[in-house]
Amino acid sequence: MSVIAPIQRANHGGHFRAYGLRGVAELIDPFLGVDHYWMSAPTFPAHPHAGISAVSYLFLDSETGMVNRDSIGTHNLIQPGGLHWTTAGRGVVHEEDPAETGKTVHGLQIFVALSPARRNVAPFPLTLESHDVPVVQLPGVKVRIPVGSFADTRSPLNPPTEVTMLDISLEEGAELAVPVSAGHSAFVMPIFGKVMVDGQNFDHNDLKLPVFPAQDRLHAISLQSPRGSSKVMLFAGPPLHFATT
Repeated sequence: MSVIAPIQRANHGGHFRAYGLRGVAELIDPFLGVDHYWMSAPTFPAHPHAGISAVSYLFLDSETGMVNRDSIGTHNLIQPGGLHWTTAGRGVVHEEDPAETGKTVHGLQIFVALSPARRNVAPFPLTLESHDVPVVQLPGVKVRIPVGSFADTRSPLNPPTEVTMLDISLEEGAELAVPVSAGHSAFVMPIFGKVMVDGQNFDHNDLKLPVFPAQDRLHAISLQSPRGSSKVMLFAGPPLHFATT
């Protein structure tokens, strides 16, 4: 049985807009928040993080990549379809800007909790290039696996917090059942189109999304795309029970 979490909209000038899942860490633990955004110019100055991980994932339809810089010497280009994971640990300052001003980056900024033992580690990056993201093809369905696993296929990334992130595209009429391990919570974020999640209708313009609290048994989340194609992100992981915003 799912519960509904509210989504907040954000705009900064005419070059950044986002749907944000914030302030509900107790529901989405071990995640702290997710921003689904479009950015076409530098928006946020260099800023600090500590005690968490900050993750950037770009969708394949991004018009340009994202330049990532941080205080531990990282300077790289996140290409469309790629992922960069910054484990902030005891503290890091980073900044991300579109590689080409005027072209739109379409992606997710994801914040993930760290266990107490890892909150004060030296900060470090993890990077996964777009061509290294595993893909599972099923009838009418494409699943990219930037983090975690699906259908016996696992991402090569080994993050400091056990989580799964699946980028799922469904053609019209397609269905998919996504297993969720016992003890793992999960939530589904519509990215575009209309999708049915366990029989409930959701749209990427809705200011809500379904969250599934951890259960003591393996279960599955049903996805259907009844009218037109759709895309969702599915997030899952074992709660750490102390995540805060």
